[in-house]
Amino acid sequence: MVIMNKKKHTLKYILIDFLSAAVAWIFFNLFRKRFIESSYYGFEVKLNISAQFLINTIAISFFWIILYFFSGYYHKIYRKSRLQEFSYTLTFSIFGVVFLFFALLLDDVVSNYTDYYYSFIVLLCLHFCLTYLPRNILTTNTIRKIRNGKIGFNTLVIGSNGKAVEIIESYSGKNKSAGYRIVGFASVYSKVNPQLEAICENLGHISQIEKIIEECQIEEVIIAIETNEHAEIEKIISQLQRCPADIKIIPDLFEILIGKTELSFIEGTPLLHISSELMPIWTKNFKYLFDKVCSVLFIVVCSPLYLFAALGVWLSSSGPIIYKQIRIGLHGREFTIYKFRSMKKDAEENGPALSSAQDNRITKFGQFMRQSRLDEIPQFFNVLKGDMAIIGPRPERKFYIDQIVEKAPEFMMLLKTKPGITSLGQVKFGYAENLDQMLQRLKYDIIYIKNMSLYLDFKILIFTILTIIKRNGK
Repeated sequence: MVIMNKKKHTLKYILIDFLSAAVAWIFFNLFRKRFIESSYYGFEVKLNISAQFLINTIAISFFWIILYFFSGYYHKIYRKSRLQEFSYTLTFSIFGVVFLFFALLLDDVVSNYTDYYYSFIVLLCLHFCLTYLPRNILTTNTIRKIRNGKIGFNTLVIGSNGKAVEIIESYSGKNKSAGYRIVGFASVYSKVNPQLEAICENLGHISQIEKIIEECQIEEVIIAIETNEHAEIEKIISQLQRCPADIKIIPDLFEILIGKTELSFIEGTPLLHISSELMPIWTKNFKYLFDKVCSVLFIVVCSPLYLFAALGVWLSSSGPIIYKQIRIGLHGREFTIYKFRSMKKDAEENGPALSSAQDNRITKFGQFMRQSRLDEIPQFFNVLKGDMAIIGPRPERKFYIDQIVEKAPEFMMLLKTKPGITSLGQVKFGYAENLDQMLQRLKYDIIYIKNMSLYLDFKILIFTILTIIKRNGK
């Protein structure tokens, strides 16, 4: 197996898409000059390859790359099929050509309206064919390498008995590989089937699964547990929520799962793919761009607000203006969160402690900032760094996460997305004063995770703005 270089492979697709779009645009303009404009003017019009034309061609090519990026085409670059390639390329070729036609080509000189139809059809055919053919060659080559075992995905099997043996034997020693490079298994119970240990390495117990996935760089997890082990499924899924690996499971467990699954019949035993995507890729990419742009605009436009808050903290009490704290973010990764300090210096010298309404550790100016959420605005720098989003579940400290998970394992679902500056739980419930209130707020964050959309983000943003204006934040 070769070590997969996803960035390099993605760049190949981007490069061929860029060149294909450029060549298609050049040939289309040759058609426009030779047939459309020449017919209109009554003499042959030649294409002028000027600096402006080259700039326009490059801009058009970048338009296509941006369209493909936001649609999610470059997301799972190794898991493409030729049929998906065809349908995807055709769909977005139509969408992109329609946009370009109405944006750039409606003011073309034409002899009659049928020239518009010719222009649209020629541009669509040129772009689709010149894009699909090299894509298909690259995808076919990738599939061939996967089948030949030159490209593989580090795979962990979860199970202790017969079904784990069945899965491993199903994907091992075949003439055609399905891409699963099984590096070992994680046992559900301490007692393991001897046959399983004989054919595969025991990497540890499922309680160590996060460490195993990180150390072995696991990309795929296959859950192959017995009927009498079904009680463990919730625990397993909860533990996997903070891991970036794709999760697959044997079909007879379908009825006990809640959530969208996708059945994929591939080489060996058919598996169910448990979708880890909370939002469509294009929506996720739009949200990412929206967060970055809005953060830059907010920081620039509201710089006087930052100055006001910093001055207020400095005058109200001694200590640093910015308060830094380690929080847990996407996939359980630690990051440093920034806030304007709303409490007295060394407020947690005796250990982590949640604040309450009458907390004497909070300064008077800090109380004002909390009510108006002014203390949170340094987190727009966290958004720029990529640790947070504008909308998302509020990040917690590991100290409290460990306690929450003991009572509510579903909390791990929140680690499937970036934490946010504001959230549904924040606007509906506010700051939690104890563990029970954190559990009460959790239900709002679960609702958000299950219903993530740009529309819901917009509603939460409006609620947050109203909270700031009314200064009724809890």
